[in-house]
Parts: sequence; C-alpha cells; structure tokens
Amino acid sequence: MNRNKFTGGVFVFLGACSFGVLSTIVKNAYEEGYTLGQITGSQAFLGMVILWVLYFLQKSPRGKENSESSPSRPTAWWKVSLAGLFTGLVGIFYYQCVKLLPASIAIILLMQYLWISILIEVVVFRKKPHRMQLIPASIVLVGTVLAGGIFNEAITLNIKGIGFGLLAAFCYALFLIASGRVGNDLPVLKKGALMITGSCMVTWIIFPPLFLFDGLFFDGLYKWGLMLALLGTVIPPLFFSFGMPRTGVSLGAILSAAELPVAVVSSSLILREDVQALQWIGVFLILSAIVLTNIKFGKTIDKLK
Repeated sequence: MNRNKFTGGVFVFLGACSFGVLSTIVKNAYEEGYTLGQITGSQAFLGMVILWVLYFLQKSPRGKENSESSPSRPTAWWKVSLAGLFTGLVGIFYYQCVKLLPASIAIILLMQYLWISILIEVVVFRKKPHRMQLIPASIVLVGTVLAGGIFNEAITLNIKGIGFGLLAAFCYALFLIASGRVGNDLPVLKKGALMITGSCMVTWIIFPPLFLFDGLFFDGLYKWGLMLALLGTVIPPLFFSFGMPRTGVSLGAILSAAELPVAVVSSSLILREDVQALQWIGVFLILSAIVLTNIKFGKTIDKLK
C-alpha cells in the first residue's frame, strides 16, 4: 500500500475524530447559557492565537529552511485566508443546527458533505468518481442514517435547522476541497494559521466579539472556547492540511466520516444518551466502509504504479 497515502489517511481520520466531539461540547456550552456568537467567536479567536503562536515558535530555529524548501512562488496569503472562510461558516451553521435540531439529525445533515464533495468534483473539476469511492460512500450514508438514531426517537423537524445543517455540509465540502488544493506549498502551521485567520474574520463580521470587552470571556467562556479551539479549530485543519493532499478529496471525505461514530460514542459516554442497537450497527457500517476504502484504494494505487 502507498505509505504516503496511508499516512495522509491516518491524519484525516484523526482530525475527523477530533471534530466528532464538538457537538457534545457545544450542547454543554449552550446549557450554561452561552450564545452561538459567543461560542463560535471565542473558538475562532483562541484557535487563531494558538496556531500563530505555534507557527512563530517553530519558525524561529529553522525559518529559512521552510521558506527555501519550495523554489516556486508561494501561494498568496489572502488566497489561503479566503479558503478559511469556509471553516468559520461550518462552525456557525453547524452549531446553529445543533441548537435547533436533535444532535442525531444535525450530524446526519452534516454528513451529507460526503456526496456533496464527490458531486463538486464531478461538476466543477470534471473528475469521474471511481467505483471504489461510490460504493463505500453509499455504505457510509446508510450507516449514517442508522447511527444518527433517526428510527429511535420521535423527531420534530425544524425547517431552519435543516437548512443550517445542509449549509454546514456544503461549506464543509468546500473546506475539504480548498484544503486539498490551496496553499500546499506552505508549511502546515502557516497554512493552518492563515486559514483560521480567515475563519475568525468571517465569524467576527457576523458576530462582533463583544465578549472580549464585557468581561464574559474571562468569566468562564474561555474554557469552552479553548476546548472547541483545540478539538475543532487547531487539530482538524492541521491534520486535514497535511492529509488531504496525500489522500485526494473524495477518499479524504470518506475517511473524515469517522466524526460520526465519535459523535455517537461521546454522546453516549459524556451526555449519557441512550444509544440503541441500530445506531451501533450504523457505527460499525461506517467504520467498515472507512477501513475498506483505505485498504482497497491503496492497493489499487499500488497496482497502477
């Protein structure tokens, strides 16, 4: 199996696992009375600070090596930051969806980025999907419905919530594509910092950061912002920035489906939600599709080489 592709797949998988616990944290933050703007704003702010600090710390001893590693002209910073706008929009739309709908439905709507990302590649980039991508993607969608618990509870659907969930899925697909195509010549930390800067800017434009001036940030909001920043802003973009160019968009999108099983497990262990047998079957299907995709797609690449 292609080792470079396998390594990239591992990083995409771990980034998705980190992203999977966000809904649990957000629900707890809502229960403490914090608003959507406060939650997303503090997450974006702390994520931006952490990434820039990490970048300048690692740049000091060998900054020249990083800048001279690529003979071609590096990607313009504004292009990378512009791509980061999608990250901020994902957080805003998804957290609002979590607020308006049950978590099981919210995660199902977000998972629609799986087929959206493949569709974008077909329509925009004229890239015909491989059977090794379509079959596992179908399995993942079936597992998504089961793992989401849609058959295990009486659900009152909120139209606005559905709209926010689909918008989050669309923006997430665009983020995966942008992450795999923009700024790959830059150091991972610099690329991540630029993308999160764009994310922070769009978040603050929509929700001005009043919490930085009214004392709310240091009164407890920072704890939630820090958890969300590390698990939702720092780790996933960095891991995706490293992994997506090595896996490709479609394979990476399927691997990142790991966030759903993690969301189900965290809701069961932390929120003490009752996870039924059908949901665990769905989790198993998704994990099986992820493993099948990674192994067989890697073998196919090796044969072609």
